[in-house]
Amino acid sequence: MPIVQSANLALRFLLELCALAALAYWGFQTGEGTITRWALGIGAPLLAAIVWGTFVAPKAAVTVSSPVRLGLELLVFGAAVAALFAAGRPGLAIALGVVYAINRVLVAVWGQQTR
Repeated sequence: MPIVQSANLALRFLLELCALAALAYWGFQTGEGTITRWALGIGAPLLAAIVWGTFVAPKAAVTVSSPVRLGLELLVFGAAVAALFAAGRPGLAIALGVVYAINRVLVAVWGQQTR
């Protein structure tokens, strides 16, 4: 079972990277001009990474309560799913949402929260 639990944490990290990639993809697909696309393509995942690193990450600079942390986590992943839908990738959006939900349930059941 420890191997499966470790795999779940590795999947968690990959999901975080996928969320950033989804936001970047949306940004580069959205917008009227090159500058707007680059600003959104870099800015959206950067903002998500700042929020994640500041409040949600295991060694976050700011300690928040578990409900706030969960809310911010849902906000980041929800934005990533919405971004994929908006970019015309509903299949990827559904896949990301379903895999995230399963992963999140397993994190809670196995007590893998780091704080």
